[in-house]
Amino acid sequence: MRLNWKWTLGLGLAAATAAGLGAPSGLKAQQSAGAGAPEITYTKDIAPIIQRSCENCHRPGGGGPMPLTTYEEVRPWARAIKQRTGIGPHAGVMPPWYMEKNIGIQKYKDDPSLSAAEVAKVAKWADSGAPRGNPADMPPPKQYADANTWRIGTPDLIVKTKDIVVKANSPDWWGEIEPVPIPLDEDRYVLAVEIKEVNNATMHNGGRDTVGGLFVWHHLIYRTQPGADYVPTELETVAGSDNVVNWPVHEVGRNPDYFDPKSAVLLKKGSWIFSDSLHTHSSGKDVTSHLEFGYKLAPKGYKPTYKRAVFGLGNGVDIDIKAMEKDQQLHAYTVLNEPTKIISFEPHLHAPGNRMCLEAIWGYNIQTLSCVGYDHNWVRGYSYTDDAAPILPKGTILHIIAYFDNTAGNKNVPDPRNWSGSGNRSITNMFIDLGNRVALTEEQFQEEMRARVAANPGKDVILGCPLCGVVAQQMKAAPRPTQNQGQQQ
Repeated sequence: MRLNWKWTLGLGLAAATAAGLGAPSGLKAQQSAGAGAPEITYTKDIAPIIQRSCENCHRPGGGGPMPLTTYEEVRPWARAIKQRTGIGPHAGVMPPWYMEKNIGIQKYKDDPSLSAAEVAKVAKWADSGAPRGNPADMPPPKQYADANTWRIGTPDLIVKTKDIVVKANSPDWWGEIEPVPIPLDEDRYVLAVEIKEVNNATMHNGGRDTVGGLFVWHHLIYRTQPGADYVPTELETVAGSDNVVNWPVHEVGRNPDYFDPKSAVLLKKGSWIFSDSLHTHSSGKDVTSHLEFGYKLAPKGYKPTYKRAVFGLGNGVDIDIKAMEKDQQLHAYTVLNEPTKIISFEPHLHAPGNRMCLEAIWGYNIQTLSCVGYDHNWVRGYSYTDDAAPILPKGTILHIIAYFDNTAGNKNVPDPRNWSGSGNRSITNMFIDLGNRVALTEEQFQEEMRARVAANPGKDVILGCPLCGVVAQQMKAAPRPTQNQGQQQ
């Protein structure tokens, strides 16, 4: 984990504002505005954007370094908001969403990002003096249940780890957590899971902080198993089983994980949460902390019709990141042994990483499914919407390309003069796609493609479905029943 990251919206801009480089006065802006040009105002144009994309964190108790719920709170940060929303899909952008909008699939769940038009609107507003506008145009204030609102909605089941204490000057630590029993008296299927760190930390910007000093659990790799003393086989630790489930990794800044509605994950009664891979990182202050696991359960009686696809995609060995070089690339491939639906794309790199792309190769057909920027302070997962998730045939080659910047231009890197290879520490490297996938039978695969074609009438090419064009032609050529045949039926 990179050190000394000053996670504030206005880093490097507060001084500029104090020096007179902040937003100009409203009077001056009005004098310079073009005659007849529509005025962009806070109440009518900017407040709805901030409420939707910023306020969930930037509110009292929300985790952001300052609240942005009123004009008085937002106005001093107008220039900073313009700068941070205009960075593009790169480290430092706010809100922290790094999906590139000019390539690949563009439909994702829980996407808080601003459109290009909204980014331009924010910039024009800041450059025009950040006018308030008519108070009557102000949208009603958003209501939050409490400071710890769950993004998946109220969980059906919450499980808490025991408290740990991370001292102010303790080194990074890797180890186990004490196994945690799950209070479940019957087998249930999980549709979504969210993990939150709950602690007594307060925002600060000095020393060795993680997201402003708010968190000390850097990441947790965990599984559920029948009991605290259960010893899984080597295969179970990799691929899971009926008894052992390997869950998505918890990392700083991570959003919730949603599973395919037809492939919810089984959580068996009597299960325990077990992990032998916890990484803690001191914030520079003594912090007492625990994790809370929130599970959204499928209705009782639910049965999955799809199965999870388990395979690796990445390279944890052949990593050679040279000192003082940018745009270094790594490539990894895997071949799908069965028809597969890609539920999510989750790049996992370390400090030098700054971009990853996912491609699907089917014969001479090569489709770029997603390209995202990467910031090791905000590790994100990107869940495709149900109507856009890639549907890929058996034999498809999945290809990931990672890009690394080991120069002074990457502020996540403590010392770019150092070569780095693979390893668990954030100053070393990983190269993995941790996304979720489901395996399909041939019948399910054909059914998924027909539904996708029907939802996209007239399209010869559907991104993420290389055989949908063939299915579309088959559906067009299929004989339709005549009126008499329809009446006879």
